[in-house]
Amino acid sequence: MCGIVGYIGFEQAGPFLLDGLQALEYRGYDSAGICLNDGSKLIVKKAKGKVFDLRTLTHDGHDTKGTVGIGHTRWATHGEPSDVNAHPHLSESGRFAVVHNGIIENYQQLKNYLTAKGVVFRSMTDTEVIAQLMEYYYKGDLIETVIRVLEKLDGSYALGVISQENPDEIIAVRKESPLIIGLGENENFLASDVTAILSKTRTIYRMENDEIAILGREGVKIINTDKEEIHKEIETIDWDVNAAQKGGYEHFMFKEIMEQPKAISDTIAPRIKNGRVVLDEVNLSAEELKQFNKINILACGSAYHVGVVAKYIFEKMLRIPVEADLASEFRYRDPIVNEKTLTIVISQSGETADTKEAMKEAQRRGSHVISIVNVVGSSIAVESDDVIYTWAGPEIAVATTKAYSTQLAVVYLLALYFGDMLGTVVPDEYKALVQELEDLPNKIETVLENKERIQYLASKLFNSKDVFFIGRNIDYALSLEGSLKLKEISYIHSEAYAAGELKHGTISLIEEGTPVIALATHEELIAKIVSNIEEVKTRGAQVMCIACDNHKELERVGETIFIPRVCDMLLPSLAVIPLQLFAYYVASLKGCDIDQPRNLAKSVTVE
Repeated sequence: MCGIVGYIGFEQAGPFLLDGLQALEYRGYDSAGICLNDGSKLIVKKAKGKVFDLRTLTHDGHDTKGTVGIGHTRWATHGEPSDVNAHPHLSESGRFAVVHNGIIENYQQLKNYLTAKGVVFRSMTDTEVIAQLMEYYYKGDLIETVIRVLEKLDGSYALGVISQENPDEIIAVRKESPLIIGLGENENFLASDVTAILSKTRTIYRMENDEIAILGREGVKIINTDKEEIHKEIETIDWDVNAAQKGGYEHFMFKEIMEQPKAISDTIAPRIKNGRVVLDEVNLSAEELKQFNKINILACGSAYHVGVVAKYIFEKMLRIPVEADLASEFRYRDPIVNEKTLTIVISQSGETADTKEAMKEAQRRGSHVISIVNVVGSSIAVESDDVIYTWAGPEIAVATTKAYSTQLAVVYLLALYFGDMLGTVVPDEYKALVQELEDLPNKIETVLENKERIQYLASKLFNSKDVFFIGRNIDYALSLEGSLKLKEISYIHSEAYAAGELKHGTISLIEEGTPVIALATHEELIAKIVSNIEEVKTRGAQVMCIACDNHKELERVGETIFIPRVCDMLLPSLAVIPLQLFAYYVASLKGCDIDQPRNLAKSVTVE
């Protein structure tokens, strides 16, 4: 679900498609493919691995002839990375080819329907149902068929479609997934990102939801689903290529911070149906779930901090004891784990060596393992009993942001799903929590709108040598992540403390001007955290507070960033945004290498 490129003109399309796919490599992917119309049939070439492998397969695109084509780099969501699962996907007869970014939420129902009609599927992807539906509904009018298919799809998509029946057209459709049209002379272009077409044109249309573009050699026509023509404003791109890869942002980390509302929506939306959390990935019955007397959470780094948040949430909602373990320590303490222990493993890459080995140890002791992973087909995903993919998409910056947030989103889904199965969440509470969860992306958008305020506060504190983060309960769990974000990209020494522990030694380090970032979102403990803030202020601390907007009185304790009030369970998803932005702006003001901080790697595959 990563990169799309398309070409229609008078030149051979293959070499351009490969160049466009290579320009999209920064997004991360696991396979690539192209499809060209040679005038009589559609020819598909695709390969697991890198664009280099596809270049080798096609001799840089020269082996595949045709002046109309589409290409794709895939980040697996449905079906492991493989040649078969790579895009483009053909219909059964080979008359239609489709590339797709996004997720078709009802693909299984559509696949079951078509299979019952005798349609044979080749891949495990959600995308192939689109190609098969095109053929199933085709009666001679391509646009009418596209509109009919769109009526059947639930989810998000950016689509590129070519047809043996219409050899001089590319059809493009957008819903909730970016798509642009590039305009040239006697040639036109399709892409998910301008970087794929900057070698050819800087003049584009940006497609909006439910718009359909018909690309020909001489021009582009855009219509809505009622076939009414839409007149678009032309936009001229003046970014350089590097800026285009980052969507106009200076750093990937900032881009990924800003992508979090969509990433969380992609994680949550397909798993809430008719007001119920549905986790088809989890193969545990209510009876089996009730046999567990403990939950163990294994992870490293930011994923471990998600686990600490999860401990508070699971214990409150499920009434089962929970341990959050650093995976690097788990194997060396002779853990008490058996068949009555449910183990939850969290890893962005699915290849974290310490986490993988800890998971194996839990399995050796008889534990059932559920993994929360971003990378489809990764080792942890394959070896766990059940896997829930976060669908965060590629995360390029070393310091995680959207992967952390989507892992949290899966924790919320699990808490509600298990709470419903165990009967520990009453129906009215369940309904209210699901509604708040569905609205979470919108509330995160609201927090992101306050980024200039956070940038201002960062400008006051970026020269600090030490920073302390404090919080209580779930705020303490979140302060761990805030501290890590700051230290890993700005190289400022920072520590996170349970606020009640300050007086047991650490308060001796507070002196005039010491920055203390206080999280004060947990409603039941506001008075206690305010007391802790007063303790550090008395000793000269410079306080920055993060609080819910129903506690404006906290402005008196220091500079305050307000977030919308939500239920306690969801507070970390809102409060983490100012912490991420604060770390980003501090590092930027210091001139640090934000996306590639020293000594760190994205996936730690050694112990």
